[in-house]
Amino acid sequence: MTGNESFIAAVKPLVDAMGGMMIPPDEASADDVVLAWEGVDVVAVRLPQLADSLDHILAAMERKRGKPLSELDRRSKQEVVRILEARGAFSVRHGVETVASALGVSRFTVYNYLNREKES
Repeated sequence: MTGNESFIAAVKPLVDAMGGMMIPPDEASADDVVLAWEGVDVVAVRLPQLADSLDHILAAMERKRGKPLSELDRRSKQEVVRILEARGAFSVRHGVETVASALGVSRFTVYNYLNREKES
């Protein structure tokens, strides 16, 4: 494995976790992030749109827990909301609705979870 391949392999888990896509640096657009190693452009990362990021984060949380978020108990759902708030999920348009749908609760319940965190 060359140095460039090692670098690409090293950053791939991070890019995957963000929901990004790796592309050749010569195909990068102005919005892409070009990563260089030892002064050479190695790979470009195309970041997801913010709304797509929320879907990706929710899917990753489901994978980590091994079941749909809607099947979690109340305390676990509150923890998910706390984590998502810390990651800025509710600054995305329709973020509350998206999260409520994934958790199988109402928007009102998500707002209650958010308010509960602020009161603690």
